[in-house]
Amino acid sequence: MILKGRVWKFGRDIDTDAIIPARYLNTSDPNELAKHVMEDADKDFPSKVKKGDMIIADANFGCGSSREHAPIAIKAAGMQGVVAKSFARIFYRNAFNIGLPIFESEEASEKISEGDVIEVDADKGVIKNITKGEEYTAKPIPPFMQELISAGGLIEWTKKRLKAS
Repeated sequence: MILKGRVWKFGRDIDTDAIIPARYLNTSDPNELAKHVMEDADKDFPSKVKKGDMIIADANFGCGSSREHAPIAIKAAGMQGVVAKSFARIFYRNAFNIGLPIFESEEASEKISEGDVIEVDADKGVIKNITKGEEYTAKPIPPFMQELISAGGLIEWTKKRLKAS
């Protein structure tokens, strides 16, 4: 799987309230959640983000509440994935469960700037910064987790498995 997109950069400890504020959690509609993605971190973000963009963040992205609305909002906004130094464990699991690709790379997090265009080879764990002509490595994603992402998440993966049996 190859992902290519423009980067939006965020700092350390971006919690799930910053990703999707709790005041909008009266719905689970992905399209409604997408209208407010990251607005407590950048109030204009929902109007600036374009389909195919990616988030680069520092450490502990997705900390805070265990709500799965956070990765759903990012995916529904059309973002292809998130690269961070590290993720909160529950966000990490929720992201794979809903089919949002995420990658851990300290080097990419430090060297990629907002507005850069990057290309991520999910199979090889290679992140290319097209804008700067640099290349970084990400922690490999286990094959089963790649299957979940390719299927569109745990529910879609399970449906395919049941249909095949």
